[in-house]
Amino acid sequence: MDELHPALARVLIPADAIKVRVNEIADQLARDYAEEDGLYLIGILKGAFIFLADLTRKLTVPHIVDFMALSSYRKTATYSGAVRIMMDLREPIEGRHVLIVEDIVDTGHTLSYLYRILKGRKPASLRTCVLLKKERDSLDVPIHYLGFEIPDLWVVGYGLDFADSFRTLPYIAVLKPEVHQQPSEISSPQDE
Repeated sequence: MDELHPALARVLIPADAIKVRVNEIADQLARDYAEEDGLYLIGILKGAFIFLADLTRKLTVPHIVDFMALSSYRKTATYSGAVRIMMDLREPIEGRHVLIVEDIVDTGHTLSYLYRILKGRKPASLRTCVLLKKERDSLDVPIHYLGFEIPDLWVVGYGLDFADSFRTLPYIAVLKPEVHQQPSEISSPQDE
């Protein structure tokens, strides 16, 4: 591996471990959806695009890929938890088997909001697949397929960013605290 960028503290999850886990999740999805007529995967932009691409290339069940973009934003210096849809699905999901594919769950606000919205659209089934979940006592949304549980750290790589940098790293790395704690123009926490 090349030398780490000076903003990064260390590699938390190496690329080979991610590849193994993505293959395991794809195998589990193939077993769970083997009897269904198709799977509708919804990637949450921007962070989930690399995870979703790798996952779909390994899937052996028929599937369709679509995307949504959500925005979590602050009204004041304290995060408000407000979420809004910036880009919606291209077609209805009623009667379909739907899988939300997300990069990271921190507080769970964004995924919880999305889960409620999509549940209201009457899919045949609705499940979640999350690459990373920060260690938290409770979330009010089920995570059906989980890549890795991680400590409460700011991480980048494999789709996750800081100020639109580091998304294309092939591994998950920890951002140095002094980098993400600096005052900046960024208007939202990492991802919720």
